[in-house]
Amino acid sequence: MLLSNVQPLNPVAFEIFGWPIYWYGVIIILGALLGYVLANREAIRRGLPKDFFADLLIWAVPVALVFARMYYVIFNLDYYLENPGQIIAIWEGGLAVHGGLVGGVLTGYVFAKIRGFSFWKVADIAAPSILLGQAIGRWGNFINQEAHGGEVSREFLENLMLPDWIINQMFIDGSYYHPTFLYESIWSFIGVGILLYLRRVNMRRGDLFLTYVIWYSFGRFFIEGLRTDSLMIFDFLRTAQVISIVLIVGAVITIIYRRKTGLSRIRYLSDDSPKKKNKNKKRGKK
Repeated sequence: MLLSNVQPLNPVAFEIFGWPIYWYGVIIILGALLGYVLANREAIRRGLPKDFFADLLIWAVPVALVFARMYYVIFNLDYYLENPGQIIAIWEGGLAVHGGLVGGVLTGYVFAKIRGFSFWKVADIAAPSILLGQAIGRWGNFINQEAHGGEVSREFLENLMLPDWIINQMFIDGSYYHPTFLYESIWSFIGVGILLYLRRVNMRRGDLFLTYVIWYSFGRFFIEGLRTDSLMIFDFLRTAQVISIVLIVGAVITIIYRRKTGLSRIRYLSDDSPKKKNKNKKRGKK
């Protein structure tokens, strides 16, 4: 294949009244919608109101996007201080998963408390959906030719049995690169399957979400080591790797603490919905 014939995919999906709509945003929205469908079906089965996750999504998505962008900007502060107009250019990429996770979890915690539901119950239900959204969202990085790893040969990519349209998109500025976006997407899709299976195991409440944190962070730690565009701390520590270690340790400690204190005695499949509680109270009065 002639390298001159290798052209990147158009980052613009379509236009509306002359305004370009980028694939990056379309893919992120698609991930959020599919995640919502998955979470909403399970939420109804677990006794949450039908509109619970729809209402939560209205708040969580914009907050998560803001946090994801803030996180990215903070760790690239020198560039954005010189180019402040680029701070809002999220269609060009630059959304940090860890920042979005912080924003989404904080929103979910506040929302659950306001609605009178257990945060851990909501988090367990949402865990596979969050990971699904991340798995799909990484393809936005693919379109933008970002979040890739170090230089490799075309033969290396062909040996991975990748289709030409992926291999060609990994040809950037005259060289081929590790499709680390794909590694993380596959890792996340596998994680979704594992989390959906663990629902049936009837784990302790909170453990499903914390398992998600551990699974994603473990894979992200190693995949991040291959990337060439990592956000850095002190110019020698990869931010995502540091955060991944902190999250894994924090999740393990939280699991142990919740078990020792009895906070996780309720199981995932336990029915503690308001309707069920009311029925039990009425039966008690009789």
